[in-house]
Amino acid sequence: MAVKSVDQYIETHPSWEQELLFLREILQNTELEECIKWGAPVYALDGKNVVGMAAFKNHCALWFFNGALLKENTALLYNAQEDKTKALRQIRFKKEDEIKPEILRKYIAEAIQNQREGKEIKPLKNKTLVLPLELKEELEKDEHLKNSYYELTKGKQREYADYISEAKREVTKKSRLEKIKPMILSGVGLNDKYKNC
Repeated sequence: MAVKSVDQYIETHPSWEQELLFLREILQNTELEECIKWGAPVYALDGKNVVGMAAFKNHCALWFFNGALLKENTALLYNAQEDKTKALRQIRFKKEDEIKPEILRKYIAEAIQNQREGKEIKPLKNKTLVLPLELKEELEKDEHLKNSYYELTKGKQREYADYISEAKREVTKKSRLEKIKPMILSGVGLNDKYKNC
């Protein structure tokens, strides 16, 4: 089920309801615009993502889309994927943690100011696309699939290539290939359904 509103998102995470409502209240008292992107609450300034909110099994978090640019407020920031994530940073909260609005407001204010000044970490362009062997073989077998794949944007091609590459087991790679073939033929990206705001 696709999440259509922040209220719905919070309802689907009852164990973090209090924390999410508290974080939402802090964010709603800023100039940021609330919306849903990738199935989670996002707060934007002039259409640019600044902060997101998410709930996981063992913690909930505030995401800063260009958190790596924060200079004054960094003590609580955490990089969830050290070797992969360039810009995103998060502040994690466990059940026993006290959420301190006066501290979070400083992080949010700095992130808003950075966005207002146009500071952002841009993804690397023209990075060489490396096709995993499994995908390469599948494209060579099916000319229609191959043409559809190369008609996609470079970003969508990369999403699919990474999706296959990141699978550890051969059986997972095969099942992922079967899942994405109809999507490629339809001309959609792997993550398109999460990008509606």
